[in-house]
Amino acid sequence: MPSSPPPTLKYKRLLLKLSGEALMGKGGYGLDMDVVNRLARDVSEGVAAGCEIAVVVGGGNIFRGLQGAAKGMDRATADYMGMLATVMNALAFQNALEHQGTPARVLSAIPMPTVCESFTRPRAMHHLASRRVVIFAAGTGNPFFTTDTAATLRAVEMGCDAVAKATQVDGVYSADPKKDPSAVRYDRLTHAEVLARDLKVMDGAAIAMARDNNLPIIVFSIDEPGNLMRVLNGQARATVIEG
Repeated sequence: MPSSPPPTLKYKRLLLKLSGEALMGKGGYGLDMDVVNRLARDVSEGVAAGCEIAVVVGGGNIFRGLQGAAKGMDRATADYMGMLATVMNALAFQNALEHQGTPARVLSAIPMPTVCESFTRPRAMHHLASRRVVIFAAGTGNPFFTTDTAATLRAVEMGCDAVAKATQVDGVYSADPKKDPSAVRYDRLTHAEVLARDLKVMDGAAIAMARDNNLPIIVFSIDEPGNLMRVLNGQARATVIEG
């Protein structure tokens, strides 16, 4: 019997935004390598299907910059420490991908050549075209910008079809569904609606940049194995923000 044709991907180049909290699983801090390996399998599956995938990972599982600032630390210093935390997460995720047999490169916005490559757009584009997963670390390299903003910026620079924001819920709600049982879930939103309703999807700078560059944002649950592949096929239960 002839083999069935591979599924048609809705998104051919995707930026996946992972929070640091997603990597720590049910723990209170640090990395849960079982979770990291599961997420790496999901990304590897997407690459095997023909998608070019870039990743931006947060650092909240190791260091939360705003919490440090609230305790009297200078905000810029705290943010730089948070950027370094993202580098540690990125290296762990690269290691998990390589163990899956999926080539990956960490590109840092803060030069640290002993540890990983420095970010330049041509280098990142070359890795993507060579079917390597590119993991962007250290945010934008500047304090006062979140990793959400870094994700949108890198997605625009890389010409990605969309940003997939991985969360612990299956989309965007009017309130936290874990705290408010009456919270309303949205299937589709515009960037302007997200900003006007002050929905806590990403920070305002990230949403505005996505709006100005016609970049869709897909908010989906990362807790369900295989869900990233459903996002790529346009079949996931998720909230799509565009227009």
